Amino acid sequence: MRLRLFYMHMRSDQDLPHRPDHLRGYLARTFNEYTLLHQHIDNTRYRYRYPLVQYRILDAAAVVIGINEGAEVLQEIYKETSRIRFGKKEYQIVEKSITVEEREFGLSEKFHLYQFVTPWIALNQQNYPRYLESNQNERAELLRNILTSNLLSASKGLDYQVPGRIKLDLRNIATCQCTLKGTPMIGFTGEFLVNFKIPDLLGLGKSVSRGFGAMQCIDRTAATEGRV
Repeated sequence: MRLRLFYMHMRSDQDLPHRPDHLRGYLARTFNEYTLLHQHIDNTRYRYRYPLVQYRILDAAAVVIGINEGAEVLQEIYKETSRIRFGKKEYQIVEKSITVEEREFGLSEKFHLYQFVTPWIALNQQNYPRYLESNQNERAELLRNILTSNLLSASKGLDYQVPGRIKLDLRNIATCQCTLKGTPMIGFTGEFLVNFKIPDLLGLGKSVSRGFGAMQCIDRTAATEGRV
């Protein structure tokens, strides 16, 4: 399937702190009428599906990605965004640009190599103990299965029915420390090879709207390298 994508790039006269959750919070409060910015249907209900607006801080600048209906929301707020507040500090936007495009998403005949540009949060309360008790090979298999499930979950949230088997392998995976809602978490960096097309900077795993699990394609001819 083809996804409509709207990338909103914003740079301040100061480097932005690496707090995409603050970016999300500011835009969600400022434009509270747009449910897709914050995923809350009302004060008690949360929209549990793949987020159609995702937030990134890359190279000390803000990037907000709108997918399909999320792209329409960003088109509405783009001209009205001239500053960002992170906590008590306000940042003036001095450079702003957009990229609008359509990109393929879905199962592919070829393999593509992706690199996580922000930590991938794969583990939850249920599978974390299993990860700790596993040996190296078992951990690799567990993470492969989790990432495959992440892709299937994202596909479901984007109304895409995967027509075949996802074949996936991980490369150069390493752990890193990160914090989610004030709680220390184990994240993962590295690469993965998969027979699936994913637009750059979309996220997989937990809390992708808050900046985690973003990836980019680093080799579109990866089908010639190795096997899965």
